[in-house]
Amino acid sequence: MLTIPFIRTNTELTIAGLTKKHVANAAEIVNQLIAMDDKRKSLLQQAEQALEKSNAAAKEIGALMQSGQKELAEGKRAETAALKGDIKVMEEAARVAEKELTDLLVTLPNLPHSSVPEGKVAEDNEVVLNWGTIPTLNEGAKPHWDLIKDYDIIDFDLGNKITGAGFPVYKGKGARLQRALINFFLDEAIKAGYYEIQPPILINEDSGFGTGQLPDKEGQMYVTQAEGLYLIPTAEVPITNLYRDVIVNEKELPIKNVGHTPCFRREAGSWGAHVRGLNRLHQFDKIEIVQIQKPENSYAALEEMSLHVQSILQKLELPYRVLRLCGGDMGFTSALTYDMEVWSAAQGRWLEVSSVSNFETYQANRLKLRFKDADKKSHLCHTLNGSALALPRIVAALLENHQDEHGIVIPEALRPYTGFDRID
Repeated sequence: MLTIPFIRTNTELTIAGLTKKHVANAAEIVNQLIAMDDKRKSLLQQAEQALEKSNAAAKEIGALMQSGQKELAEGKRAETAALKGDIKVMEEAARVAEKELTDLLVTLPNLPHSSVPEGKVAEDNEVVLNWGTIPTLNEGAKPHWDLIKDYDIIDFDLGNKITGAGFPVYKGKGARLQRALINFFLDEAIKAGYYEIQPPILINEDSGFGTGQLPDKEGQMYVTQAEGLYLIPTAEVPITNLYRDVIVNEKELPIKNVGHTPCFRREAGSWGAHVRGLNRLHQFDKIEIVQIQKPENSYAALEEMSLHVQSILQKLELPYRVLRLCGGDMGFTSALTYDMEVWSAAQGRWLEVSSVSNFETYQANRLKLRFKDADKKSHLCHTLNGSALALPRIVAALLENHQDEHGIVIPEALRPYTGFDRID
């Protein structure tokens, strides 16, 4: 979350950053925030001045009574009573002003890193790397939504019967493929130095606020009616919230965690190839990597996380590209995001399978997540997260890219986990 001291010190930078993220009327909002803070400060100053007057008058009362100036003493009592009433009114007005200020601040996204390109839509994202060869499929190759029926491995009709659209049932080798990918991704993360966490998949409002899902994405999350708990959209939320209201020792950094969870998203999409089959689901499995870093190390960590995700895609023999997202296509809380997209051969298009992001201090400020340096001074940490990886589109690409006339070939690196080398 942005802070008023930062905005005051970096007013033009804030306006430019919000504008790059396509916040409407950025300058007006920033000026409004400063004016609201001025009002809050003025009310507190008036309350402090009134308190000084009240205290001075109170001191006079005793002396006046001792000298027999009862009438004057009673006048001072009335004056202090009136001042106390004024102070109460001004302090309440300051609290209201502070709440209004905070309510507006939390609606503002993180500022983008200087390397973030200008742009508003996905087409404006910058391609920074391509890897692998686009496969040429045999005549008669099929998209994954046909393949899953041919081999009876994923059933959308059953999921729709049980729950609704976007909740598939995985069967047989489809279920085993899911389990294999989860274990493979977790093992790869652990080898890279991540510590495994299995967090709850329901979160409270404080957790949603801490990582920036609330209030920005409230309508995109499922919520329980009785308790008001939210089903997580990603493991980032509960894992990062492990460190809410925590001051970590500098020697503990970096903190690197990984967790597998189901993820739930209410996002709706119209029917079509871009949302068909596994391309967009309301429930899916994902392995998430999270880092907590010192500020000076966070961008090196972001590159490390990107390379980690890329290494997995290479082992799965999936051609991919890395995008640096433009200001208009970035997440609300992110300062810099890399997207990894794999080529879907049967669909003839790129599918996003991972995002890795640096949030700098945006989440840490909400979380009150700090570290103490050697001088015992507290500093906000930088937080990062990445998908390593989300399963649905990986499965879609594996099925489509590795199909031949006899079935689906399982990549070599995955076979120890599946226990089979082909779906047929």
